[in-house]
Amino acid sequence: MQPLDLTIIICFLVAMAGYGIWQGRTNRTTGDYFLGGRTIPWIVAMFSIVATETSVLTFVSVPGIAFRGDWTFLQLAFGYIIGRMLVSAVLLPVYFRQGVNSIYEVIGNRFGPHMQKLASTVFLVTRILADGVRFLATAVVVEAVTGWPLSTSVLIIGIVTLTYTLSGGIRTIVWLDSIQFVLYLFGGIITIVFIVANLNIGLPEAFATLADGGKLKVINNDWRLFSEPWAFLSALTGGILLSLGSHGVDYMLVQRVLGCKNLASGRKAMIGSGVFVFIQFTVFLLAGSLIYLFLGDVQIEKDREFASFIVNHLPAGLKGLLLAGVLSAAMSTLSSSINSLASSTVTDLLGGKVSLNRSRLISFGWAVVLIGIALVLDESNSAIVVLGLKIGSFTYGGLLGLFLLSKSGRQFRAFSLTAGLLAGMGTVFMLEYAGVAWTWYITFSVMVNIAVAWSVDSIMKLSSRNG
Repeated sequence: MQPLDLTIIICFLVAMAGYGIWQGRTNRTTGDYFLGGRTIPWIVAMFSIVATETSVLTFVSVPGIAFRGDWTFLQLAFGYIIGRMLVSAVLLPVYFRQGVNSIYEVIGNRFGPHMQKLASTVFLVTRILADGVRFLATAVVVEAVTGWPLSTSVLIIGIVTLTYTLSGGIRTIVWLDSIQFVLYLFGGIITIVFIVANLNIGLPEAFATLADGGKLKVINNDWRLFSEPWAFLSALTGGILLSLGSHGVDYMLVQRVLGCKNLASGRKAMIGSGVFVFIQFTVFLLAGSLIYLFLGDVQIEKDREFASFIVNHLPAGLKGLLLAGVLSAAMSTLSSSINSLASSTVTDLLGGKVSLNRSRLISFGWAVVLIGIALVLDESNSAIVVLGLKIGSFTYGGLLGLFLLSKSGRQFRAFSLTAGLLAGMGTVFMLEYAGVAWTWYITFSVMVNIAVAWSVDSIMKLSSRNG
């Protein structure tokens, strides 16, 4: 990096930490710290959702997918929009009607505190693993651009993020998320503009060349629905269920919506985030395709295509802005994860009777855990963005099944619900072993979860009646 690039990055990191410390003076209670007093504007919550969910995975991996292949990844985004509509229609009304601080209180109110704690525990495990992968994705880029060791990159990002997260709470996080979202989306647009300006052909000719090479294909007509994750129906269904799971039963993302003042604002934030994710995926897929056109059909290490372009082809200044975008993407997810992990711990596991200072101490503990996991994780053979999505697929089906069962009029025993939850999660491991496309994991997990819970409960009730 040039001195100008380093200056931009240092100023960015100092500004993030400084804003968090300054904003922290507005927090008086745990309600302020975890839900922003329920006064978060819906448009800020919307941008925060997008920044949190796509994070550095989009910045790093999506351009690489387009560089190596085509745009069929966009099929997931169609499903994302439909999934968020379902969340807004089915789950958000329940959350706002009950006025919960944690969505797992819905499970507790319906099935008792033990099931609430179990659901929260599943969420905690999912979050620390998935966000450990996101941390790894950040280190991949920072290492390539700066030459810093992975461990150094993780520690710098972790310390700065921890500073503003502990001080400012969720209100600071969502506002910084919005700024960070704009910054890293701008990074993708900068890449597109730079390449177009330096190509020997115009943009229409560039699109024609990419289309002729099959690089702009969006719809995959493959009919191997259960073995090919990017077959259209498989990807669309996977996107719907993944979004229904992540944005309906993953507290980290629902937390932003709960900070809105009412259900109408929450629905705007939820559905609007799906539209912006679609736009964002399109921008970064286009950037990856244009990088392919700019560099030619060269061999670059997986998930380092965009980083390689930043290092070798962008001028000083732009390189610093792009790296600030990478750091923004990483910090938005990390800060959100720390705060949601702490909030779920306080509300679901400790009963909510925790002081503001102790809440901050719990946040610090979870930050240490996340940083530690990122330091020991290894890269996968698949694209990092796909690895991140697959981790969620292992547990979202079980949680989603619980929430759907809570809407039935049946009184389930805790043992039946636990058996269904474990069976649903175990099904995913069987599907993985059998080679079924990961985009179907949540669908089958939900079905097995509900079927097992209902069957076990019926058997137990019958035995009790006969006994």
